[in-house]
Amino acid sequence: MSGAPISRIERPFEVRIIDIAAHGFWVDLGNEKLYAAYADFPWFVGATRAQLDDVQRPSTDHLYWPALDIDLSIASLRDPAAFPLVAAVTPAAR
Repeated sequence: MSGAPISRIERPFEVRIIDIAAHGFWVDLGNEKLYAAYADFPWFVGATRAQLDDVQRPSTDHLYWPALDIDLSIASLRDPAAFPLVAAVTPAAR
């Protein structure tokens, strides 16, 4: 029997945190490294190393931190100014 295989095993998309600094952290995507400043991504302030390291890349332009319940487009890491923050912090219920 000849022909091309109809299925193949694909490697998951690569992602890992390579360094954490006082003002942000570096994300290694295999072919590029991007900096996530806490000023641009305040949801990560106070996250532990273990929470940051627990990152998944379910598709080429999507990162997910399950322990923090944070989803990000990789495009937002490349150009944070193009993705202004829209969520507002609301006062605690009284």
